[in-house]
Amino acid sequence: MEDIHYLHRQKGTIESEVVYGERWLKLIYGNPLGKIFLWVAVKRAWFSIWYGMQMNRTKSSKKIRPFIQNYELDEKEFATHQDSFKSFNAFFSRKLTPNARPIVADDKIAVFPADGRHFGFQEISKMRGIFVKGQKFDLPELFQSQKLAESYTNGSLVISRLCPVDYHRFHFPVDGQVGKSVLVNGSLFSVNPIALRKRISIFWENKRYLSFLKSKYFGTIAQFLVGATCVGSVTFSVDAPLKIEKGDEFGFFSFGGSCVLTLFEEGQIKLSDDLVEVSANGMELYAKMGEEMGAVKNFVD
Repeated sequence: MEDIHYLHRQKGTIESEVVYGERWLKLIYGNPLGKIFLWVAVKRAWFSIWYGMQMNRTKSSKKIRPFIQNYELDEKEFATHQDSFKSFNAFFSRKLTPNARPIVADDKIAVFPADGRHFGFQEISKMRGIFVKGQKFDLPELFQSQKLAESYTNGSLVISRLCPVDYHRFHFPVDGQVGKSVLVNGSLFSVNPIALRKRISIFWENKRYLSFLKSKYFGTIAQFLVGATCVGSVTFSVDAPLKIEKGDEFGFFSFGGSCVLTLFEEGQIKLSDDLVEVSANGMELYAKMGEEMGAVKNFVD
């Protein structure tokens, strides 16, 4: 399989992604027999429920130490010692120390809602050809509503893809008022790059939660929390509607790869230059929650 490359913002280097479970993903998405297993089991809720139960068992805690070592995680960021986690899932959805993710303070700057590899598109309507040849990003299908999608047709989109090795709590990108999250049911395909290269429609086929965040400077932001294989569960940390501050915790994903889609109405944000430039070349930008995602259009520092 061809390597998946991304630009590491802090290091300024292009790096190759270590794909968790790569052997199984190749089998499932690149082999005719694997496609049968994908249809029968992997994309089904029962598979993720079953796998989630395994990760909640006490014996799964034996996976924690090897995982930390293999993926070189920084234990200094953990809010509690790794020995305190009673299961792998408890470790996976771990909290970090208060200073581990500094939040850009300016109200006119929006921040990434999660750690991960990010695509950013200033104009959603010009996204054709970025992912899979002949496919386009279908907003009405994503929203399951032509009316809701209309407000974002000429707007901006940031796709934040979380790998299993990433911090798996998601946060609010700006200050504002968040409404109640609505479940849009669907399958549970992997959002791993191997799977996404096959079909971008995974984003609107998968189970997802839709929330709207009304803000002073960025209009009404739509945010989708997309479940994936082994991530049928999204846990919210707050009860909406609620007034929130930028960087406040919104919730967390259970074990597996996950994705957060953040959509802005037309003219509400100017995405960061490095995010837009690297995305135009078909590569993701690795950045952490709290780092700048974009600023109010026409905002001059």
